[in-house]
Amino acid sequence: MTVHFIGAGPGAADLITVRGRDLIARCPVCLYAGSIVSPELLTYCPPDARIVDTAPLSLDDIEAEYIAAEAAGHDIARLHSGDLSVWSAVAEQMRRLDALGIAYTLTPGVPSFAAAAAALGRELTIPAVAQSLVLTRVSGRASPMPDGETLANFGATGATLAIHLAIHALTRVVDELTPLYGPDCPVAIVVKASWADERIVRGTLSTIAAKVAADPIERTALIFVGKGLESEDFRESALYDAGYQRRFRGRDGL
Repeated sequence: MTVHFIGAGPGAADLITVRGRDLIARCPVCLYAGSIVSPELLTYCPPDARIVDTAPLSLDDIEAEYIAAEAAGHDIARLHSGDLSVWSAVAEQMRRLDALGIAYTLTPGVPSFAAAAAALGRELTIPAVAQSLVLTRVSGRASPMPDGETLANFGATGATLAIHLAIHALTRVVDELTPLYGPDCPVAIVVKASWADERIVRGTLSTIAAKVAADPIERTALIFVGKGLESEDFRESALYDAGYQRRFRGRDGL
């Protein structure tokens, strides 16, 4: 018996890897985080699969599902939103599975920031303007931020910030980042990226709070802050420059 942790992607049922889809299709048990994973993904489950929404469950309850499936010899497809590598709460589950001697695998998924960037129609790294992306969040009830991992510290680099799980703290985000990026710095908020009811709110650090107040956002939103979000007058990358020689091009004339 194996527990297959699967990054289910940002929401749209077709934004899942082929490997993830195929694992779901052959597992007789599926555990999914119903509060943030699209129910459309459950259409990949076998017709007679046991499907469990873990949103109301404790970690102990989830562990009990693993133990019961192991006793029955049933593989589990364990779906988490986005990609497993960030804010998935997979680490504590793997630790418990290690203690129980239950095997598991990890299948990556499309991360929410990538789907949100696609919704914006933007590349997040712009030549000579923005070459770094910081994935971060703010402290919340589920987990505090470690010392040093602050918006001020990340903002001091000037990098583009992709701030997750922070729409409830938008005023704080604006207050902390305005002195670093300036009031005219572009901000884009993507709500439920790739879902049917996806929504985008664009503004600047000086206007975004008022725009959200006029049309409130409660959850499932990602906040981007950075000068590259609206940059158009930028130099072209040397990667495809006709005079740029690299190993995949001929060296004639050198």
